[in-house]
Amino acid sequence: MPSVLLVTFNLMPEGEPGGAALTAALAERGIDSRWVCWDDPDVDWAAADLVAVRSTWDYHRRFRAFLDWARDVEQVAPLLHGADVFAWNGDKAYLTELADLIPVVPTMLIDDATLVRGLSAAFQRWGKVVVKPRLGAGGRGVVVVERLDDWSLFDLTPGPWVAQPFVESVLTSGETSVYVIAGRAVAQVDKAVAGDEVRVHEVYGGSSRPVALDPVRARIAEDAVRAAAKLLDADLTYARLDLLDWEGQWVVSEVELIEPGLYLDVDPGIAQPFADLVASNL
Repeated sequence: MPSVLLVTFNLMPEGEPGGAALTAALAERGIDSRWVCWDDPDVDWAAADLVAVRSTWDYHRRFRAFLDWARDVEQVAPLLHGADVFAWNGDKAYLTELADLIPVVPTMLIDDATLVRGLSAAFQRWGKVVVKPRLGAGGRGVVVVERLDDWSLFDLTPGPWVAQPFVESVLTSGETSVYVIAGRAVAQVDKAVAGDEVRVHEVYGGSSRPVALDPVRARIAEDAVRAAAKLLDADLTYARLDLLDWEGQWVVSEVELIEPGLYLDVDPGIAQPFADLVASNL
């Protein structure tokens, strides 16, 4: 049986929520798989027929070490996407590169040297502004502000950051995640915020539910993956596209190419096309 390593991190050694659906789907295809932590020194990466990053949800805290690990692994075993894709996707500046190719949430880049000037321009352009770390995940470090004297700015995580308009529709229509596997949209999960929170993540009270694929959002997601693949000159085999309704159209807010949660606890069926992808890459 071919051997596949599904990569997670030390606080989730058994893999992502619902991960048993993925290992079962792989077993149905005659593939032996197991969850391993990316920084476990005892893992023999060279013995794997394929390595698939799944729930390495500490990568943003340890990005340099994570990229070093990825570069080491891809020297001895096939690694889906690989370190160069991870490096590009880990920095939300990629949204400014995609903006000429697909509809995205408008994005400005700011750092400590340009913080006041950049935020002032963002306030003038959009009014209410979302500031988030360029290297971040899971909604951590996100602040919503409308003026420079907002005390929330004193809680900023280390920069640099991106500044974006606050998309009001997140409070009503929420956020959509579309999964694109092997170039085709295969599933959709819609997410809603709770109360006055602006983040849809469950840790902040958000909720998620599987829904039928919307053809419009599916097309935007597939176009976004093709655009990113063209920019990177890379084969992007899996992705999760997060979409928001901005000024009457669905636009991309995130392109997740490193370790997008598959929401297998919400929709176990997503394991099937991902398992097909793994099988096709063996």
